[in-house]
Amino acid sequence: MDSPSAPPRVVWHTTESGTGNTSFNAVERYLRQIGAEPHIIYDPSTDRIGQFGPLNESARALRNDGVTRTNRTGRVCIQIEVLGRAANPFTSTWKPGKNFKALMDAIRSWGVPDVFPMGAPPAYPGSSRRDRHTWATKGGHYCHANIPGNDHGDPGAISPATLFKAAPKGDSTPPPAPSKPSPSAPTVDLSNLIDAARRDPKAAQGKASHPADVKPVEAALKREGLLSAPYAADGSFGSLTVAAYKAWQRRCGCTGSAADGIPGKASLEKLGAKHGFKVKA
Repeated sequence: MDSPSAPPRVVWHTTESGTGNTSFNAVERYLRQIGAEPHIIYDPSTDRIGQFGPLNESARALRNDGVTRTNRTGRVCIQIEVLGRAANPFTSTWKPGKNFKALMDAIRSWGVPDVFPMGAPPAYPGSSRRDRHTWATKGGHYCHANIPGNDHGDPGAISPATLFKAAPKGDSTPPPAPSKPSPSAPTVDLSNLIDAARRDPKAAQGKASHPADVKPVEAALKREGLLSAPYAADGSFGSLTVAAYKAWQRRCGCTGSAADGIPGKASLEKLGAKHGFKVKA
């Protein structure tokens, strides 16, 4: 992201297509073909959901606003393509379920507030507010129609009240209780992890300075959805693991230099408490 210190936000789009599995599959393929992938594709008629990439990395569904890369604005800029048409707002006909609630949980976990900073979503077709200052400084939910440098009018006059009512805060299935390290749980050495995080990215591909300490952390980051499977068990604290740990630090509320991808005691103990390893400081 170009401005990770800026507030987090969501952008809602519509695909201007039908709904159902045939449309879902066709739109997914088309977005890949034209290189305009959002983070999420969602079908409001079936509650089917798909994810193209990590929520804390740039999507490609917005045009730039001059030299400002709108896809990269904010701590996160989560972009969601909803199957449907702007002229028929999806909140009037949808059938949200557990996948929509999970999506809202993910959105809120990044600190995105339940507000539309540019006001009620505009009807389609119609005039749209595209205020650069608001976009740059206010976190919350936006319509594609609100984004500076863009000329689309989607997703139409969706209802914010209906959107948030479908996934009330605290209404989702509670997460499982954190794992308590057993007497036989692995212990990772914080000093070894710090050393590995500083040395391994500069070394040859796959270089592992302290694999026994790194592997439990990689496995935990994989379970958090922050590190992909091929890199979740090699024992090297390489650049991808550093990026994944940085995302974990941000998830823990760290910002600025406190979220540099180098493990710290508090964030590591929180990860260990959740995923069953102990920390030697």
